[in-house]
Amino acid sequence: MPPIRPISDRVYISGWLGKDDFTNVKALGFQKVVNFRPDNEAQDQIPSTEAEAAARDAGLEYTHIPVTRQNLFTDDVVGKAAQEFASGERTLAYCASGQRAAIVWAAATVRSHPVDEVLSSAGGCGFDLRLVRDDLEAQAVRARQSPGFWDGRNSASVNDRQAFALGRAETSPYQRRTLLKPSG
Repeated sequence: MPPIRPISDRVYISGWLGKDDFTNVKALGFQKVVNFRPDNEAQDQIPSTEAEAAARDAGLEYTHIPVTRQNLFTDDVVGKAAQEFASGERTLAYCASGQRAAIVWAAATVRSHPVDEVLSSAGGCGFDLRLVRDDLEAQAVRARQSPGFWDGRNSASVNDRQAFALGRAETSPYQRRTLLKPSG
């Protein structure tokens, strides 16, 4: 089983889990697992349907929120993750290495906590998220300016298609750096 690192008082981060790991996760006192890996990300990865069955067999709640570079900072991903993290249950979030899960946790958390505090928490458990600081700042500003997107007080959410129609959709700094590189 991969190392499990506490990123907050109720949320922990790890790398990928195998079928047999879910029983151990339950034995460690977790109530919920959030899987951020898209299906078919790697050949040796168990499909999300099998991960869900293994989690439920172990007595865990299971949520699958597939995250890629393209949707990492979208309201759909961050809003769903924020709802999962706000449940108050001891939650293990995982992806291939833990880095993506830590970034999604940070994006959800900066909507209600200072960016420096979130970066410090992530850094304290081994995730240096300074590279995505601009994206986290953008999430924090977005939450303050548009509480309808998602705020920690309710589950209100506007999907990205609606946001685009309202003229509020914008490409994140991360997407601009990684997806919109000049060709040549």
